[in-house]
Amino acid sequence: MATNNLSILFVASEVEGLIKSGGLADVAKALPEALHGLQQDVRITIPAYNGIERLSEAEVLLETQLTSWPHTEYRVLRLYLGDTPVYLIDCQPYFNRPSMYAENNEAYSDNGERFAFFSAACLDMLPKLDFRPDIVHANDWHTGLVPFLLKHRYGSDPFYANIRSVISIHNAVFKGVFSYDEVQCLPEFHSRNVPDAAVSSTHIAMLKAGVLNADKINAVSPTYAEELQTELGSHGMAWEFQQRAKDLVGILNGCDYSAWNPKTDAYLPLNYEPSHQSMVEGKSACKKALQQRLNLAEKDCAMFGMVCRLTMQKGLHYLLPALTDFLKHDVQLVVVGTGDPVLATHLEEVAEQFPDKFVFVDAYDNELAHLVEAGADFFLMPSEFEPCGLNQIYSMAYGTLPIVRGVGGLKDSVNDYDVDSSDATGFVFYDPTPQALLLTMLRALLLYTQNNAEVKRVQLHAMQQDFCWRKAAEEYLELYHSALKSISLA
Repeated sequence: MATNNLSILFVASEVEGLIKSGGLADVAKALPEALHGLQQDVRITIPAYNGIERLSEAEVLLETQLTSWPHTEYRVLRLYLGDTPVYLIDCQPYFNRPSMYAENNEAYSDNGERFAFFSAACLDMLPKLDFRPDIVHANDWHTGLVPFLLKHRYGSDPFYANIRSVISIHNAVFKGVFSYDEVQCLPEFHSRNVPDAAVSSTHIAMLKAGVLNADKINAVSPTYAEELQTELGSHGMAWEFQQRAKDLVGILNGCDYSAWNPKTDAYLPLNYEPSHQSMVEGKSACKKALQQRLNLAEKDCAMFGMVCRLTMQKGLHYLLPALTDFLKHDVQLVVVGTGDPVLATHLEEVAEQFPDKFVFVDAYDNELAHLVEAGADFFLMPSEFEPCGLNQIYSMAYGTLPIVRGVGGLKDSVNDYDVDSSDATGFVFYDPTPQALLLTMLRALLLYTQNNAEVKRVQLHAMQQDFCWRKAAEEYLELYHSALKSISLA
């Protein structure tokens, strides 16, 4: 092992640039990219899903089968994301499907088997490719069995002896719970008695297996690392995270400023940068374009925006009861997102009641998302829980002040105006109630109405914040090195 330059296998279920369903994919692209920029040998591995458009371009590196029973046949293909190699585990019965995880909102019935196989293949391929990483970095439940197998299957194998594992927790609400029957493709589960994975006498949780077997555990913000050790914040795994507290580190995600930068954003009618005149002119032009797009009156009033999946996690059950009172004021508000049809219906009803002030767009629309980030004055993220969150960071980059609940990465990234106005970048509330959200929205509105120059000063300060991935990557390198120290101590 080189002292500073490590070899890292980054194992994930999706990666931006090839295939994506959520924020994990953004991290799976940006973090390896940043590590590569720090001269590390980093390689990504994901399943070779049928939906990856570039699959036909991939080079075949390996045609093989699992060395362990059941000797499933698979291939390893290679593509590149920039300079980063991506190994794709190709097994037609598991990954040649219309979607990654589910169809018609119905999860594939064999997801346990699919990702158990994927975890096994990620490790099985290493000696065959003659690649021995210092660190295998797993992500979320889909790859939770990677640290488990590294310890249980390969613990006494000389090739794997010095490989250390890290698992990142992006969202612990999803644990990968399956019955023993659903993971029989791994002999380790044939006994149906695996305490460091079991959540009952009949079921295991892949995330638990990862957390209890990884050398180091990472949460995607410092506050989320603390929350995971509580009953309320862990979604039922507090004991496991408490057991591993000394190996649990929170590192705030970075921001991909190549995609979210008002200076270069092709979706904006006028680009702008973090100087007072440029910001004021740019945001004014973007607000006007947003009002036109939404058929709202073109006027100078406070514009509030929200772009999210329609789920309880995003705090829509705090926003909906507050809307009627809030929309009595001289404001405009737009919510863009898809998801829970019940929440969508409620939002549509409010939009019908206040057509000149509130617009709900039931769509995933990337161009509109960029326009909301730039054209709004304030951005709503009243999340019930938020491991890291990215939209608050995008908002600050665009000079749009986030209104957030002080949980997870939201607490770690947004400075509240009432706590310290000189260093403020937004507004923070804590109580999980519609009243607390409403009061915070009114705080923001009052400042906008009474002291617009002050709002612009805070917006400019928000634009000057830097959440670059390089800083996060340096913290991950420290984590990797701390995992590797256990070799010299052993």
